[in-house]
Formats: sequence, structure tokens, C-alpha cells
Amino acid sequence: MKRDLLPVILGPTASGKTSVAVALAHRMGAEIISADSRQVYRGMDIGTGKDLSSYAYNGIRIPYHLIDVAPAGSKYNVFEYQRDFKNVWDDCRQRGVQPILCGGSGLYLESIVRGYRLLPVPQDAALRSRLERLDLPSLKRRLETFKDLHNGTDVDTVKRAARALEIEIYYMTHEAEAADFPCFQSRVFGLDPGRALRRMRISQRLDARLKEGMIEEVQALLDSGIASEDLIYYGLEYKFVSQYILGLLNYAEMRDQLEIAIHQFAKRQMTWFRGMERRGVPITWLPATEPAEVLAEKIQTLLAESADFS
Repeated sequence: MKRDLLPVILGPTASGKTSVAVALAHRMGAEIISADSRQVYRGMDIGTGKDLSSYAYNGIRIPYHLIDVAPAGSKYNVFEYQRDFKNVWDDCRQRGVQPILCGGSGLYLESIVRGYRLLPVPQDAALRSRLERLDLPSLKRRLETFKDLHNGTDVDTVKRAARALEIEIYYMTHEAEAADFPCFQSRVFGLDPGRALRRMRISQRLDARLKEGMIEEVQALLDSGIASEDLIYYGLEYKFVSQYILGLLNYAEMRDQLEIAIHQFAKRQMTWFRGMERRGVPITWLPATEPAEVLAEKIQTLLAESADFS
């Protein structure tokens, strides 16, 4: 019996994956399920690249899910993401709608494609306190000793790295089980812009976001009562802009250090995706240099040619 289809479009930051997913959704009459670990937060728009106007094709709105589902300042996790994905999947299938999964958060993507339940990991205050006394390089070295890293693509702060280690240590003594998860066949497509183009796009997009009001966005979040350490926890834009606002960095230092951090993050994303392939997830790689409509047409053709899908 043929299983339901889940097309997946992934890629590093600035690869243009959302535009391709929107074009594909238009062609298939589909809806998009986001797999972005920071776009889940309300009010964090410019810094996460949450351009909701991009979810439209020739003026036709493309429905999207799992964006703006948690308040800024909270700590949404992959356990919650799996739960919410299942709810959206069930709703789409009941309405006869085809979902498309799209994003760059490797842990979120892999948790869905491989269909494993990640247990809710309680906080261990004593362990967290000990881990947070270590510096970031030391924490990262400890994380690298784990074979299957449950949270490795975005650990550019001590707090995030400590939480990742806390999860790994918990999983050493608590066995993850196969999830009671939707039965589908995923087909994963990756967009690879190449290193040179990726770096150029990241730098251009960073300067554009600074001009669009990224600093003002972070200031507004701080003014709303969100603690600076909670924004710094999210890393990347929210870490470095918060440090600039707090007077810990000048503007040039903030901009340059943030650019380097985003480049490093994109590299870690690609490393995660290659790891997914080694762990048994086939990815069909496509050049991100082609227009979104052309790539969407190619993906639709490849899906139609697959005997696994109805």
C-alpha cells in the first residue's frame, strides 16, 4: 500500500528554500510546515528572516504553519515541535491538503523525517550550573563526543550548549522509542548555493536586515520586559545585537562578529545535513542558483516519477 507523501525542502540559511517551497506549494495546492527553530517565536521577525509576505505566489496566499506559535522569551523545544507537527499533519490530511516541510533546523527536520520521539527532558539545575561554569569551546568539545547529537546546529552560547549537553546526558540513561507518528514516505530535497554564493548572500542579507530595523526589533523586545539573557540564549542576531545594545560591543564589532557567526552557523547546518545522509536519509541536492519556479518544477517532476508516492 502506498504511503502518504511528505516532500521536504531543506538548506542552509540564505539558500532560498522558502521561495522554492512557496512555488512548489502553489503548483501542488499544498501548505507549508516550517522547520525553523527560531521562527516559532512571536515578535522575532527581522532577525529570523520571517518575511511572511513571501508566503504568497503571484498574489495568492500560501498557508503556512508552526510560525509564531510561542512567545519570545520562552524556550520552545523539539519535543514540542514534534507534537505540533503531528497536529498540523493530521489537520492537513483530514482536509485533504498536501503538506510540505521546509526549513533549515536540522534537529527539527530529522526528528520528523526519521520519526523518532525525543523524550521531554526535565531541567537539572545542579548539572546545568556545573556545565555553565565551562566556556563555550569546552562545551562544544564535550558535545562532539556524542555519536548522535540531538542539538548541535545552533550552540553558539554557553546556555544553549549546556542545555544540549543536558539533553545528551539524559538520553544516555533514558531510551528514546519509536514514535506513534504519522505514516508517510518523505522525499528530501536540499538546496546548495555553494560556499561562495552562500557567503555573499549572508553578508548582503545581514546588511539589509540591519537597515530594515533589526536593532530596533531587539530593543523593542528588551523594552517589552524580555530579559537580555533570554534573547542572548537564541544566539546569532539576538545575541550580538543584544550585546551591542547593552554596550558590550560597538557597532562594527557587532556587525563583524555576527557575520562570522552566521557563516559558521551555515557551515554547521551543511554538516548536519551531510550527517543526515550518513544516518540513512537520502537527500536529492539541487543548485540554489536556479530560479525558484524552475526548481519547484524539477521537484514536482521528481516526485511524480517516484513509484513510492501516490
